[in-house]
Amino acid sequence: MNLNINDLWKHLAVFVLFIIIPLIYFSPVLDGKVIEQSDIVQYNGMAKERNDYKKETGTESYWTDSAFGGMPTYQLGANYPHNYIKKLDHLIRFLPRPADYVFLYFLGFYVLMLVLKVDYRLAFLGSLAFGFSTYYIIILGVGHNAKAHAIAYFPMVIGGILMVFRKKYFWGAVLTAFAMALEISANHYQMTYYLLLLVITLGVVYLIDAFKKKELPHFFKSVGILMAAVIISILTNATNLLATQEYTKWSTRGKSELTFNADGSPKETDAALDKEYITQYSYGIVESLNLFVPGMFGGSRDLDEDSAVYTYLQKRGVPKSQAAGLTESLTTYWGPQYYVAGPAYIGAIVWFFFVLGLFLVKGRFKWWLVAGSILAFLLSWGKNLMWFTDLFIDFFPLYDKFRAVSSIQVLVEFTIPLLGIIGLKKLFDKDVDTNEKLHAVKWTGIILGGLCVVLFLIKSMFDFVGSSDGMIRQYYGDDIVRLLIEDRKSIYNADLFRSLIIVAIGFAAVWFYVKNTLKQNMVIGVLVILVLVDLVGVDKRYVSKDDFVSSRRMSHPFEATRADQQILKDTTHFRVFEPSVGLNGARTSYFHNSIGGYHAAKPKRLQDLYEYQLANGNMDILNMLNVKYVIQQNQEGSVYPTPNPDANGNAWFVASVKKVSSEDAEMKSLDSLQTKTTAVVNTSAFPEAASLSESYTVADAQISLVQHTPDHLVYQTSNSNDGLAVFSEMYYPHGWKVTLDGKEVSHFRVDFALRGMQVPAGNHTITFTFDPQVVKTGSAISLAGNVLLVLLVAGGLFFQLKRKDPSKE
Repeated sequence: MNLNINDLWKHLAVFVLFIIIPLIYFSPVLDGKVIEQSDIVQYNGMAKERNDYKKETGTESYWTDSAFGGMPTYQLGANYPHNYIKKLDHLIRFLPRPADYVFLYFLGFYVLMLVLKVDYRLAFLGSLAFGFSTYYIIILGVGHNAKAHAIAYFPMVIGGILMVFRKKYFWGAVLTAFAMALEISANHYQMTYYLLLLVITLGVVYLIDAFKKKELPHFFKSVGILMAAVIISILTNATNLLATQEYTKWSTRGKSELTFNADGSPKETDAALDKEYITQYSYGIVESLNLFVPGMFGGSRDLDEDSAVYTYLQKRGVPKSQAAGLTESLTTYWGPQYYVAGPAYIGAIVWFFFVLGLFLVKGRFKWWLVAGSILAFLLSWGKNLMWFTDLFIDFFPLYDKFRAVSSIQVLVEFTIPLLGIIGLKKLFDKDVDTNEKLHAVKWTGIILGGLCVVLFLIKSMFDFVGSSDGMIRQYYGDDIVRLLIEDRKSIYNADLFRSLIIVAIGFAAVWFYVKNTLKQNMVIGVLVILVLVDLVGVDKRYVSKDDFVSSRRMSHPFEATRADQQILKDTTHFRVFEPSVGLNGARTSYFHNSIGGYHAAKPKRLQDLYEYQLANGNMDILNMLNVKYVIQQNQEGSVYPTPNPDANGNAWFVASVKKVSSEDAEMKSLDSLQTKTTAVVNTSAFPEAASLSESYTVADAQISLVQHTPDHLVYQTSNSNDGLAVFSEMYYPHGWKVTLDGKEVSHFRVDFALRGMQVPAGNHTITFTFDPQVVKTGSAISLAGNVLLVLLVAGGLFFQLKRKDPSKE
């Protein structure tokens, strides 16, 4: 990677293009607009209380009341001390969102190309092919920012690993440490886990190769260096990792102790997540062909005015606005999944590069990428290849904590352009035999052209019927469904022909190059144009200028209804429940303290309360959670608040205690428990509660909440007798400190999910403060990790400068 001044100018020019291209694609950002991302809308609802609190006080709160009855903010944008890697990441992502993520896609892949000594022109081409992969753009459209963030650092991590294996030990370790630190900081552990699977595949292939070549000492030395680099990267992110690990056990990603389902049937799996839930989004085996033909399975596209459905409606006098509205409501997707925002289209031209690479690239590098691609495909099929998925769920650590297995195809969208660009590098290599090149180009054209012909010939085998067609038929009749199927067939044919044309142009360009008819620069120029036309053309179907709105609309995504305005007049501390949303929407959390919310890892015990109790009609759960208002809808769709006079309040003393010895018994006790007067406690989980009295005198017992912020609550009590107080706050076993008149005391869990504590007779002040030790411990470790990272770079540079011949690294 020794660069002269001309090289630097070339790379600088590429860097500038990496800035310009995303800004052109997302040009509304130049006018201050932002993309309307559905997941970010929900995130803004969830994080509003945290953000407002920090804005008002200048301090970070690690607990929020606004969602799920209360939860840590560890996954809601919490900032930690000494998180310098996050600051570095912000410096790299200096463009307005989401152009910053596309820039990061480009930059990361380009760095990998430089590591692999790829010419800057091909590196630029590869970066475009990687960065404009349709799925990577679609996830930005819906707001999966953390996923995009993590994916963007894949190439840098792989670049560092490959440098070490190529005996560039110091710089490889530095790049690996920084890239992996940034990867972890992106905070999407599912994507990082998938990257780990790809790295393990690389390790296995390289180990076999080292054994054959008798280079095992070098292999294990490289592994040791990489492990040290990764450990440093983990240390720099210690707070986030430790906090996430702590919360995960308490969330739906942790294992439930309940041994029966909500319907009373016994649970049949010990997986952290139910297998049906894990594999809910599984790619169809044949559906994977839409990585080559984008509209093969429809792709959730809107029908235009040339569609059969729209033409039919116009002929029958349906007004244009109504016809357009109807066609937009119909889904062209007819694949096996419940819903997809769009296909994971890699690009017909990128597939051409990849197949070419299969012929021209030799050795361990190719076999690693092929093996990684096959593994990703097999796992993405989920329930459609359940025996293979079961192996990973049952035997691979942590695999059962992730859902949407189809998303592992992000690896294929990395490995295929990577091998493809190395294939092009070989094509332009003067030392590679011309006949070998001609053979590779010829068979690449035959394979992909033949695939297009086969897909055209077998299209009669497909019925083009989607899972939602029954509902469409019910509302709009048989004719609309029949015409919709015709439109799906048209999309299939059009995109199949499109892929064939792109492959043909790519074939012609490289064929004439090998035949010395076209110059290298001209061919690369043609391929760059093909990549942009191919991928951007499909990307625009799903994410375009029309998806941008004013910045205020995203920063204030919800408008208060009359019901919200009426509830907001009540200044006491309470919760709100919106049955039409359930636990799957953050709109309520934007305005009120809600028992709902929007999060991939909900608090497990609240989810259990919802499924086992609320869903079965036990409204006393709302009372114990202090739900004072229920937002309901009338027949006209208008919402209104219904006061709940039976809400238990912020805290109360109970007259009796029911002691049980298991999670199952605790949950079943709630079926008929009068939570206002009785508390149930699991003495096997909290042995200290075994000594509780089974009855209390509560005639004059009073307790009230006198002060509250998300992480600090103060109660005043008055009672002539000893008592057991129950607080309508979610019990979280870590970080909450309780004092009684300034002296620290203990508390325990009651009623399956709430806090309870013994309170002696008399007048007292009880204070709950959320002061998580995990943040203090993690921040100290992060500081040490950052110091080690700086020392690694400084020490390495010092010793390199001392060496007589630093080129012999």
